[in-house]
Amino acid sequence: MDPLAATLTVLDYAAVAVFGASGALAAARRKHDIITFGFFAAVTGVGGGTLRDLLIDAPVFWVGRPEYIVACLAAALAIWILGWGQGRERLLLWLDALGMAAYAVVGALKATSLGVPPVSAVIMGVLTATFGGVLRDVLAHEPSILLRRELYVTPALVGAGVFVGLHALDLPLAVSGTMGFLAAFAVRSGAILFGWQMPGFPGRTPPT
Repeated sequence: MDPLAATLTVLDYAAVAVFGASGALAAARRKHDIITFGFFAAVTGVGGGTLRDLLIDAPVFWVGRPEYIVACLAAALAIWILGWGQGRERLLLWLDALGMAAYAVVGALKATSLGVPPVSAVIMGVLTATFGGVLRDVLAHEPSILLRRELYVTPALVGAGVFVGLHALDLPLAVSGTMGFLAAFAVRSGAILFGWQMPGFPGRTPPT
């Protein structure tokens, strides 16, 4: 395996584990049992990639490689054993930002490698990076990331867009992938550190 492919594989597993841990944290807040921890972790960890593969008519990535589910369950077990607190949740927030940035690129890369058009490939990158979080919030009865003003979907869109755009210009994969990852992580970091938000609708709310 060449170094780039090895790096992408490591990022893929790491992102799944981090998203799985965020699902387990959602279960922890609700005081659920260990089985629910594992279920939340698995759904969150592989949800985005599953939707991507179904939409682009590719084999669902974790079915033939159950190590991805194992990574999610290991993350859930770690949260169960270590517990959670403000410090760990803050750390996970940053790890989630890294996972989101990596998954935006990995998702778009898989789509482009299968001949998906550029615009659709960007959307696949966004779905891969965010849909697991949407499922997590639904299961945990928490406000969806889609309904929050904080920047989360937007960084994934930026990262996938930068990657696909540079890839279309025939830049080396290492360059386009790194730039896409850094773009997504930079925007998400700004949201975490400085509270960056998208502007809301400026019009008046219609009377009810």
